[in-house]
Amino acid sequence: MHRKPNILGTLALMCVVAPSLVHAQQPSAVRPVHTFSIVARDPRTGDLGVAVQSHWFAVGAEVTWAEAGVGAIATQSFIDPGYGKLGLDLLRAGKSADEALRALLAVDPHADSRQVAIVDSQGNVACFTGAKDTPEAGCAVGKLHKTASGQASQAESVTDETAEKLGLRIYLGSDFSAQANLMEKNTVWPAMARAYEENAQASFAERLVAALDAAQAQGGDIRGKQSAAILVVRSKSTGQPWADKIVDLRVDDSEEPIKELKRLLKYHRAYEYMEQGDACSTSRDWKCAVENYGEAEKLLPEQMEVVFWHAVTLVTSGDVEAALPLFRKVFAKEPKWAELVGRLPKADLLPDDPKLIERIKAQLPR
Repeated sequence: MHRKPNILGTLALMCVVAPSLVHAQQPSAVRPVHTFSIVARDPRTGDLGVAVQSHWFAVGAEVTWAEAGVGAIATQSFIDPGYGKLGLDLLRAGKSADEALRALLAVDPHADSRQVAIVDSQGNVACFTGAKDTPEAGCAVGKLHKTASGQASQAESVTDETAEKLGLRIYLGSDFSAQANLMEKNTVWPAMARAYEENAQASFAERLVAALDAAQAQGGDIRGKQSAAILVVRSKSTGQPWADKIVDLRVDDSEEPIKELKRLLKYHRAYEYMEQGDACSTSRDWKCAVENYGEAEKLLPEQMEVVFWHAVTLVTSGDVEAALPLFRKVFAKEPKWAELVGRLPKADLLPDDPKLIERIKAQLPR
């Protein structure tokens, strides 16, 4: 399919990005971060995310980009991190994923060595694999939304005259794009797409990691594995960037980076319950607090931080008898925590009742 170039649109986009693209001429613009990744918009919540794994140190530091209410970007192969920052700037300015990607490629002298995928806040997806990307390399994008006539369009390759001259081919779709380069087999990115679609009942973050798992099951990066990352942001900005990140986890160096990322994601879910428990405690909703801390402990029964605060919450809710065995479990592994108990009344985290405090401390094994 060929599209006529939009001259005015292209000029407008160039005005937005050109002043910042001097860096593309620098030697640092060609950095070999070969990898597989997925960018996506959760159709249920509108949340945006990107996940990646590579045989390269700290891959999440440069490949993964996302901003609440704006979009998510993966920039890889011979990487230019500027695609992340400038791509988000373009999306924030109202450009679609396709428009943003075309603008970035058009002014990049090394475009044929890039691999980039963008999803915008509306779920539009654009993915590009340069002609000089190391095989096996390619993209698998979600099907396009239904057209106005009701016909469902398949994900397709689109070019315009400018793109053809540069040898560029962009794949358009919706909701997600899985992309990879320097893979052992060309089945990697299709497997990622299938895994993401088939895990529709899982949480958004779990779906992203499932796609990484599927890639590795197909052989993944031909060199092996070293690092992984996941970044998920909210569908709409709260105006507080620190509150807009739902998940932000990185494994910079590991023999099993995806396995470690999954472990960290489990911790993340548990601590989300703990934070909700804290919020409930602040409002004196003890039933809610106990329920949330209980869920956290179910996920991490051997993590003493979680068990301890579950016990503290049970005491503040009035259920001392249920708390004592948990304190005993904690003190058996972490004796110093018994000393901490005596400091909590001053912070209004336990009742200022000396007999109660001594009873709790008595759970310390002798």
